[in-house]
Amino acid sequence: MPRKRKVKLTHLARDGSPRMVNVGSKPVTRRRAVAEACVTVGRAIASRLRREGGLAKGDVLVTARLAAISAAKQTATLIPMCHPIAIDGIEVEAVVEGPRVRLTVEVSAEARTGVEMEAMVAAAVGALTVYDMVKSAGKGVEVGPVRLLAKEGGKSGRWTRAGDGYAAR
Repeated sequence: MPRKRKVKLTHLARDGSPRMVNVGSKPVTRRRAVAEACVTVGRAIASRLRREGGLAKGDVLVTARLAAISAAKQTATLIPMCHPIAIDGIEVEAVVEGPRVRLTVEVSAEARTGVEMEAMVAAAVGALTVYDMVKSAGKGVEVGPVRLLAKEGGKSGRWTRAGDGYAAR
């Protein structure tokens, strides 16, 4: 019978209490992460977003991009165990695909720890911004999934989500 591999949760101390990982001795390397979030808005709202760029509150996709950028920069204040990171770049793409909006966020930095959380938080907040801006047009709007597509840098190197057609840039 194969042995079960013990999963190590780095943000938990031996006694199970939460802790912030000490990254002081890790080398600074180029870090990059790409995350996405989808918002199912329905065909009518999606059609309006394609036609007019937005609803009464303004251009939905532009506002979502700005919210995502702002959120990435605030990640360490939102997620207790995240280290503040000097982000070098944030790219946000927001597109209407069929009945949904897809936000793709790429974050890069020279740092001792990865930028996966910055990319994920940015994608999630961008998606929630879309939700906020279109909710008056339909109550059935749904956010999700929010997921990491790729990351590179650090000890674990490069990782890309397999099987969903995402190709790392």
